[in-house]
This record gives sequence, structure tokens and C-alpha cells, in this order.
Amino acid sequence: MTKSVIVKSQVKELAKIENKPLSVSEEFYTALEEKTKKVIEEACKRARQNSRNTIMARDL
Repeated sequence: MTKSVIVKSQVKELAKIENKPLSVSEEFYTALEEKTKKVIEEACKRARQNSRNTIMARDL
């Protein structure tokens, strides 16, 4: 099993509308984890294509 790149407690803290907390399903965390990993992977590819070893905001 791989280590998570998101912190559930931080996501839950941000999940609010008009300062009212929302529940966060386990399915949401799974989907967010997958999407986050894909975004990071694509940023790494763009950095490499530009001959860099550092990913930057512009790679997003």
C-alpha cells in the first residue's frame, strides 16, 4: 500500500460552505488522492521535458 499524499483532517477542515462543515465521504478522499497523484505526475513530466529536476507552479 502506498502512502497518502493528502491529509484527511486538512481536507475535512476545508470542506465548508459559509463556515458550516460538510461531511466528506471516503469515496471523495480516494478520488482526490488519485487526481492529486495524476497532477503531480504530469507536473514531473513537464519539468523533465524542460530539462529541470524541480517541479514549479508553471508545470501545473
